[in-house]
Amino acid sequence: MTIEEIQQEIAEEFSVYDDWMDKYAYLIELGNDLSPLDPAFKTDEYLIKGCQSRVWLVPEMKEGKLWFTGESDAVIVKGLVALVLRVASGRTAAELIGSDLHFIDDIGLRQHLSPTRANGLLSMIKQIRLYAVAYNKIEDSRNG
Repeated sequence: MTIEEIQQEIAEEFSVYDDWMDKYAYLIELGNDLSPLDPAFKTDEYLIKGCQSRVWLVPEMKEGKLWFTGESDAVIVKGLVALVLRVASGRTAAELIGSDLHFIDDIGLRQHLSPTRANGLLSMIKQIRLYAVAYNKIEDSRNG
């Protein structure tokens, strides 16, 4: 699936719920389904700056695609991590650099998060883009 198709799928999943408490419950469920992060990666190197809660995001390049694992110590934020990983993992660096991650606005998430959580979510996305730029430069240097 493309990034766009996954974002559409997420929007459809959230549209099932009319009430934001139900949407939060679904977000928590998504976070609970996230595989635990190996404690070896819960270091400052992978800690996202700008998040009120602690969020770790670990990139790995496999077969030309970036894969991410992550976790948070806060239940709602862990659900946000799960959504971001679902959209971003398994993509080329170029796809991530050129993508518009609009699902956050599509499901009304930005206006229903506290300012600190919204900033943390944007920090996660920013970090994914930074990883993509870095890996893209590595690929360019190998190919050029």
